[in-house]
Amino acid sequence: MRGFLLGIVFTLIVLVAGGWWCVKQGYVDFAADQKPSIVEDKVAMAAVDASTDRRAGDAKNPLEATEVNIASGAQLYLDHCAGCHGLPSKPDSQFARSFNPPVPEFFQDAPDMSDSQNFYIIQHGVRWTGMPAWGKTLSETQIWELATFLGNTEKLPPSAQKILAPEGATPAPSMEMKMPPGMKMER
Repeated sequence: MRGFLLGIVFTLIVLVAGGWWCVKQGYVDFAADQKPSIVEDKVAMAAVDASTDRRAGDAKNPLEATEVNIASGAQLYLDHCAGCHGLPSKPDSQFARSFNPPVPEFFQDAPDMSDSQNFYIIQHGVRWTGMPAWGKTLSETQIWELATFLGNTEKLPPSAQKILAPEGATPAPSMEMKMPPGMKMER
């Protein structure tokens, strides 16, 4: 039995050492214009999801989803995020296609993460993806505004639509009920 266990341990050591040697010799292609292997794709995304779940926690967004906060988030999004993540009028960014893994295009596939997870990713970025850490550039309030905006991309108020509309275009009329000033928009 002892020999069997030593054999398993030895095999695992050889596999890890062999994998490390392949990486160190440059046999693994990390070029962004190459499709990642199935193993890389599954392991990397699972690791990002697990890390975000563990570190983001369940912090409550201190900002209400008011039209003002969503519009502020829309302006920040336009200034810092739209080039990669797209706009309602141009949901698939050509720039986004140059990234691997692909950049989420939020107006084709709305974010499905909680505000705290969006906040964490915006603040800290995601290594090896091109997603920068905005925590040293934007204030916590601005990051929460972005998280609030992302949580409402499917039901943007008119002021946010106007900010994101192409220059000279009129935003589509909102199908939502108008809220009196100061009232909270429900998610």
